[in-house]
Amino acid sequence: MRISTVGVVLACILATATAVWFVEPAAIRSAGQTVRTFDLHETTIRTLLQDQQSGRRTARQIAEQYLSRIQALDRRGPSLAAMIELNPDALAIADARDAERRTSGMRGPLHGIPIVIKDNIDTADHMSTTAGSLALEGSIAARDAFIVDRLRAAGAVILGKSNMSEWANFRSPHSTSGWSGRGGLVRNPYALDRSACGSSSGTAAAIAASFATIGVGTETDGSIICPSAATALVGIKPTVGLVSRSGIVPIAHSQDTAGPMGRTVEDAAILLEVLAAVDEQDRATMDPSRPNGVAYRAALDLNGLRGARIGIARAKFFGYSDVTDQIANAAVKRMSELGAIIVDPADIPNAGMYDQSEMDVLLYEFKADLDAYLGALGPASKAHSLADVIAFNESNRMLEMPFFGQELMLEAQKKGPLTDAAYRAAIVRNVTLSRKEGIDAVMDRLHLDALVAPSGSPAWTIDLVNGDHFVGSSTTPAAVAGYPSITVPAGYAAGLPVGISFIGRRWSEAQLIKYAYAFEQATKHRRPPTFAETAAVGVD
Repeated sequence: MRISTVGVVLACILATATAVWFVEPAAIRSAGQTVRTFDLHETTIRTLLQDQQSGRRTARQIAEQYLSRIQALDRRGPSLAAMIELNPDALAIADARDAERRTSGMRGPLHGIPIVIKDNIDTADHMSTTAGSLALEGSIAARDAFIVDRLRAAGAVILGKSNMSEWANFRSPHSTSGWSGRGGLVRNPYALDRSACGSSSGTAAAIAASFATIGVGTETDGSIICPSAATALVGIKPTVGLVSRSGIVPIAHSQDTAGPMGRTVEDAAILLEVLAAVDEQDRATMDPSRPNGVAYRAALDLNGLRGARIGIARAKFFGYSDVTDQIANAAVKRMSELGAIIVDPADIPNAGMYDQSEMDVLLYEFKADLDAYLGALGPASKAHSLADVIAFNESNRMLEMPFFGQELMLEAQKKGPLTDAAYRAAIVRNVTLSRKEGIDAVMDRLHLDALVAPSGSPAWTIDLVNGDHFVGSSTTPAAVAGYPSITVPAGYAAGLPVGISFIGRRWSEAQLIKYAYAFEQATKHRRPPTFAETAAVGVD
């Protein structure tokens, strides 16, 4: 199925009207003239580090190849629109990493490794941080986000910012995932007429298409897990407080987190080691129960599922898609063959009972947290409050609201302070129902090591007229609880990826990585995208 004619016409009008889409810096354009072939498909961190150490490749050569591929496929060819802006300093950073390697050795575990980060993550360089919105176009952060400091210290080469659902998909209940006023519409590289899902859709499409080695996304509820599953990636949604949020455009501090997105569990684990650190500017990372300095790579165990008690969360998370159920059931069977003790069913109590209280919390915190972030921007910014953003959108309706409105922003603006009794009651309800009486309750009762459920359905067709056709996922319990989850490729339906999620208790990332790695290595479901125009219905 193709996108509706109306949607295509509107998209073309928008692209012409904005004239703000992806611009290639001159230094990067010239790089493409010297790079003729791309041989880094599906390449891992481990391989690229070995290549640099052996002298087979330099960091500059690696970066040039990825930048050339972005030029060929992002706004040309299949036109994924995964990238919103390239880093004009990328090749200079790569050159610096090469010089450093020659003089003092490798800086860290990401030395010379190209990475893309979502456009809601601050960088104090020549790139804007806009959350996809024209209201923040040209806004340059005064300082790097804490996790960007961590990436630079580890030696990463930031190639650019990835496109995203504008304002992390918290603008309208009728939105189309992956669309932003500044970046246009992200396409799924497995079928170009299908959604890349969630607000981290640009990061997902970029990493799936080998535009970089690894990427960073953010999640409030589903925005790492859903796009990762939809593009056959490994996505880790960490426990809230494991990874700093300072310097990231927020939705809600109760649920927001950044996290790794990669093509392998090992790459995601390496990136998580870099991102996870205490930040004095983010109180959640200073929780005394928080583990410090965990070597997540040590959890990579081929026999990691042997003896693990894995509960299958069926109620609410199966039954919305026949093909998803088939793939998930096959994954559960394979886990059993790998030595897992399957407890089926192991339903999560109260699932679905806190949907309204979750929304209440997000609305309250969005107003408070976004006002705080925008209020700290410099005088050059066009918006210093949620009210300013709403006014900008109204004044620029043809550019910012050609497909859907800003109903959620309007609702949030009506909310009072975080001292309101309604907000405080919603927070208590969410924590109680999702943690003590939810995930913890079923895991305690059945003595489980992890819960498993399908991450979501195969990607739906893009519809700019009616918005997303979302049918189901398993992201909400862990999102509301602030607990970790990991999605791993589990199979395909009509060529569209389907993921399986491992969900656990607070701070259980190492355990989940162990189980995810064992499953990944035994099944190796991931395959690179074909950039098909549509899904292969009736083929597989």
